[in-house]
Amino acid sequence: MNLSHKITLSYRALGVAFLTFLAVMFASIALAADYSIGYNDVIRISVYDHPDMETKVRVNGNGEILVPLLGHVNVDGLTIPQTTDTLTKLLADGYIINPQVNIFIEEYGSKKAVILGQVLQPGLYELSGQTTLLELISKAGGLKDDAGANAHIRRKGPKGEKDIIAINLRRLMEGGDISQNITINHKDNVFVSKAGMFYVAGEVKNPDAYKIEKDTTVIKAITKARGFTGKASKGKIRIIRITDGKETILERVSLDTPVQADDVVVVPESFF
Repeated sequence: MNLSHKITLSYRALGVAFLTFLAVMFASIALAADYSIGYNDVIRISVYDHPDMETKVRVNGNGEILVPLLGHVNVDGLTIPQTTDTLTKLLADGYIINPQVNIFIEEYGSKKAVILGQVLQPGLYELSGQTTLLELISKAGGLKDDAGANAHIRRKGPKGEKDIIAINLRRLMEGGDISQNITINHKDNVFVSKAGMFYVAGEVKNPDAYKIEKDTTVIKAITKARGFTGKASKGKIRIIRITDGKETILERVSLDTPVQADDVVVVPESFF
């Protein structure tokens, strides 16, 4: 390999590293924008060209901060952009012409969130600074094998309203969609749902319950059960399905037939 080729490869490696750095940086900025300010957080406030306004203040038990000129301002549950907008409007109302406010989190207070459902160690966890959904799942020991594709976050809004945020875990963990990896806030309740299950019975090598997945068909179900036994009647597979509380039997289904949650795929024995 000549020197010019080595230099080209080095520049390519640097380019990839730089792009990776930018991706991580912008992801971190996006997550920080979602963080809700709350009790015991310490924030630094500055106003461009007004050094006398610079202050570092801790959020009190009422969710308030003490701001020069403004006095006590309630910021509990607000994101950093929302807090910036609130202070900008208050200062512009008779105090400073066209104020340019900047806010930074200096120190994260002691916050906790609950995670329940299909995680190995459900419970109450302390949020050590800015904590994402994946980090909370990691604190809880990770997902169980029968964890579903969805999680739901129950969150209290700034006006006391209850919001439910739906998260697609498959898009996050398999597709790398970081928009699903949201910041967890103080007092959030996270619930990881259980995957739908189907069952394979009869002449298969490993009859058992299995997690339903996207595009699960009869042949995929049989494959999960490690295939047919030598006595299987492959042309007489049937599905037992519960519809509106009533049992329905689908006879002689094809290998491409879709399988639904709670289906029982039955492979009978061949008598010939």
